[in-house]
Amino acid sequence: MATNTRELLRFTTAGSVDDGKSTLIGRLLYDSKSIFEDQIDAIRQSSERKGLAHVDLSLLTDGLRSEREQGITIDVAYRYFATPKRKFIIADTPGHIQYTRNMVTGASTANLALILVDARKGIVEQTCRHSYIASLLQIPHIIVCVNKMDLVDYSEEVFNKIVEDYTEFASKLDVTDIRYIPISALNGDNVVNHSEHTKWYHGATLLHELETIHIGSDYNHIDARFPVQTIIRPHSTEHHDYRGYAGRVAGGIFRPGDAVTVLPSGLTSTIKSIDTFEGSIKEAFAPMSVSITLEDDLDISRGDMIVKENNQAEVSQDLDIMMCWLNGKKLQPGSKFYLRQSASEVRSIVKEVLYKMDINQLQRIEDDKEIGMNDIARVKIRTTKPVAYDAYRKNRSTGSVILVDESTNETVAAGMIVE
Repeated sequence: MATNTRELLRFTTAGSVDDGKSTLIGRLLYDSKSIFEDQIDAIRQSSERKGLAHVDLSLLTDGLRSEREQGITIDVAYRYFATPKRKFIIADTPGHIQYTRNMVTGASTANLALILVDARKGIVEQTCRHSYIASLLQIPHIIVCVNKMDLVDYSEEVFNKIVEDYTEFASKLDVTDIRYIPISALNGDNVVNHSEHTKWYHGATLLHELETIHIGSDYNHIDARFPVQTIIRPHSTEHHDYRGYAGRVAGGIFRPGDAVTVLPSGLTSTIKSIDTFEGSIKEAFAPMSVSITLEDDLDISRGDMIVKENNQAEVSQDLDIMMCWLNGKKLQPGSKFYLRQSASEVRSIVKEVLYKMDINQLQRIEDDKEIGMNDIARVKIRTTKPVAYDAYRKNRSTGSVILVDESTNETVAAGMIVE
């Protein structure tokens, strides 16, 4: 199969310290033959120097950890690998509570979250926190990897108890697709190959799940949304009158002849053509990048959104946002920021902090509204001009925002628009 036709799956890994994330990623890369011989030789020699009887696959990813311990900030380590069926990007995020913001960053574009649970410890606070963040970010699929099964003699009872405990906890979350796999990242059980030690487990291996899990419907194909990123005016003899609106389809399906509305202005027109680098096409859907031309010459600029006439987005200057504060300085109500959403940027003010989330207990904290780094809170924001958007749970692309400090240009918060 040609490389460019393979689907891309983005997934994030989460778990407590020493749950075996690095070993699991190393095992996936090693067993799927996604690393070079010289890398294998290097970690083999390194393992021998440490006096280990096995090849320590965590060394493939732990180079970054030593840098982090030296105080070099590495937010999220992204790794790429591919199999004949799919391409993958792994966002490897650190597990500690002080890295909540890193997990939010790494998980924001993920189709799937791998949550590691140590078979000896079961569900711990970190498991709950990471699962809550995955749910908050509307990651459609969660795979719970019960790791270190070799240390509990591959016990079916231990695995079933963890599945039962997690299922009970997850009933409070907004996640529909949860799968469970008993693994040993160290020995490779059920990671790429089926294990002889878990004959009682009849499900798929981790790699098989990653290669076959259906992600086509993760995009919203109902609500047609096209945020305009730039205007194309070639000014060439051949395309003298061409005026195209270029961007990436954020939802739904667009076809020539569709009646459309431009938000926030409310101007209407009809799609004349949909063009790509290869030529015109009959339909465009998420996440394709295209140029749309209209029958009428309208005043459209970057940040406007083209939608179907009978299926419009919300337009408002008042937004309710669930956000993770990313900055070292505390949030001051009344602070002004640039709000970036899709391709638009508007000035905004944080009017009110409604509550803060205790992400370990999944409870609201109403009486403490001081927001510091890694805190997750619900706030009200007012923008200087109307913004076209969807609730994040309807569309992750048009429902997500970042707040940027006007003076330093730092991203201080990442947020999800609430209905």
